[in-house]
Amino acid sequence: MIQLPDSIRMGRKDDASSLARLVNYAGEGIPLYLWEKMAENGESGWDIGIMRAERDHGAFSYRNAFIADVDGACAGCLIGYNQPEVAEPIDTAAMPPMFVPLQELENLAPDSWYVNVLAVFPEHRRRGIGRQLLETAEKIGADEGKSGLSVIVSDVNHGARRLYESCGYREIASRPMVKESWVNDGENWLLLTRAYGGTGG
Repeated sequence: MIQLPDSIRMGRKDDASSLARLVNYAGEGIPLYLWEKMAENGESGWDIGIMRAERDHGAFSYRNAFIADVDGACAGCLIGYNQPEVAEPIDTAAMPPMFVPLQELENLAPDSWYVNVLAVFPEHRRRGIGRQLLETAEKIGADEGKSGLSVIVSDVNHGARRLYESCGYREIASRPMVKESWVNDGENWLLLTRAYGGTGG
């Protein structure tokens, strides 16, 4: 396990509300769109997101989150996971269509550490927090023995693209978005990668 800087800590269950909002930022609104579909018995989409963040298991759990802490409060988070060395075929019959292009792009970056969530609350942006979280991701990937890092962003998320490109990430592929009734200004998902040694791809 890597040594975390003083300003980064592991997630706690009481971070769940903040994590739900940050995951929705990172996911371009798709998480809330899906949580609202899951809600029942008077629950809101946010209720579902918070409950999922509070779980002790699953990819979207506070246990998998690295938190940027500012004055004792959650200012941003990082969640990621190892990509397999060989990508598994996509079961398009079982996977919701809007996720197929995302999975296709993930499969183009085998053996990487995939940055699934990297988000900072608007009031804490432009303070270097995103860059510090990304540096943490790079340390995790190296510690896990991965060949590099990968991330998927919307083609209209210019702020995120600037951050990643300034840290050596390069676009290697894109796929058209499948939106259903999800509303987003983007047209394509972009896969950005960074190999260890400083070059993307």
